Amino acid sequence: MKKKTAMSRALVRRETIAGYMFMLPSLFFFLVFVIYPMFMCIFTSLFDSNMGRNTVDQFIGFANYVELAHDPIFLGAMKNTLVIVLVSVPTVCAFSLWVASAIYDMKPALTSAFRVIFYLPVVTGSVAVTVVWKWMYNNYYGIFNYLLKGAGVIDKNINWLGDPRFALWCIIIILFTTSVGQPIVLYVSALNNVDQSLVEAAAVDGATRFQIFWKIKWPQIMPTTLYILVITTINSFQCFALIQLLTSGGPNHSTDTVMYYIYYTAFKLYRYGYGNAMGVVLMITIAILSAVQFKLGQSSN
Repeated sequence: MKKKTAMSRALVRRETIAGYMFMLPSLFFFLVFVIYPMFMCIFTSLFDSNMGRNTVDQFIGFANYVELAHDPIFLGAMKNTLVIVLVSVPTVCAFSLWVASAIYDMKPALTSAFRVIFYLPVVTGSVAVTVVWKWMYNNYYGIFNYLLKGAGVIDKNINWLGDPRFALWCIIIILFTTSVGQPIVLYVSALNNVDQSLVEAAAVDGATRFQIFWKIKWPQIMPTTLYILVITTINSFQCFALIQLLTSGGPNHSTDTVMYYIYYTAFKLYRYGYGNAMGVVLMITIAILSAVQFKLGQSSN
């Protein structure tokens, strides 16, 4: 009996060692490219660092964070980022669920076709997508001005990306179109996994389509909804490529986001410590919102 116990312990030990050996490459990359940069970001945010261009880094404590609280450009960038999140996240989730509900019970070929159509912007390069949208927004020969003038809605061309009234909303529209593909695919899979026996029983008892959705389907797809909410929120907070390629934060900082302002401060103004302080604030904000979303998702189940 003791011999068998010793053999089983040795087997468990060998399997554990083998498991950790398989994990070692991923663990190494996670520590080197995630944990270490995160630690250095927090550490450097306490210094007046300029990437070694002029002087040695000087420890200044929380001075960078105090300056952030009084930086009008940063506060404006945070406001723009929150507007993007508050507008794009609910609309992306609602639209994706509506489309998925409409196509999931179609013929398989039609469902696949619609999924491909909506997913194409996701797999298309961001530069290519941005070039197309930049052409459509062009204030001289863009398709939007052409259609609106042809319909008599406007009298003269609108400089969509050069007017502070429209520029941020133009960015939100592009972000919306490139963000709905993955949620639609996830929602279609989630709806296909709903227990159909419950749906059929509710239909026999006279439940309406809305009642079936709200009482049966919605609770079962709630984990997928929570995942989509968190991922879409993080992606919206990290909006950078569209800003960089279309407006560079203009006009008059009206399209600045926190991610773009971090890039501009750290790699153009060479205020590395100040940029890292923004990164820490952004990380804390995303963590708090994600925790709130998880809490609300668990309480609704």
